[in-house]
Amino acid sequence: MTREATTSTALPPPAGPYSHLVEANGMVFSAGFGPQDPTTGRVPDGVAAQTEQVISNVETALGLVGLGLADVVKTTVHLQHLDRDGAAYNDVYARRFPQPYPVRTTVGSTLANILVEIDVVAARPTAGD
Repeated sequence: MTREATTSTALPPPAGPYSHLVEANGMVFSAGFGPQDPTTGRVPDGVAAQTEQVISNVETALGLVGLGLADVVKTTVHLQHLDRDGAAYNDVYARRFPQPYPVRTTVGSTLANILVEIDVVAARPTAGD
């Protein structure tokens, strides 16, 4: 198995000993991205704005390895307030991810001063795709 890790200053710095992305055998796995702006470190207010920033961070990370949101096959989403923020989060998600949508797991989680975190699995297209 080949495995290649990617970390970049174009993304919020990892909060621990982990990579932003790891690719193994054509599959790309991301760390959980929060809503921190990679330049300022600021976190926007509200779940809709935070979801926009999180998805932008995911998109930037995937772009580092030549992929995009259309290559995502699975997302795992953590919401601080699942019942309260689910609809607003879902509106942004539906607009930003292209159809056919990736499979998704959404859970309520205790998050550190943020409202949403997303990690993804993307598949590198093969010849003929």
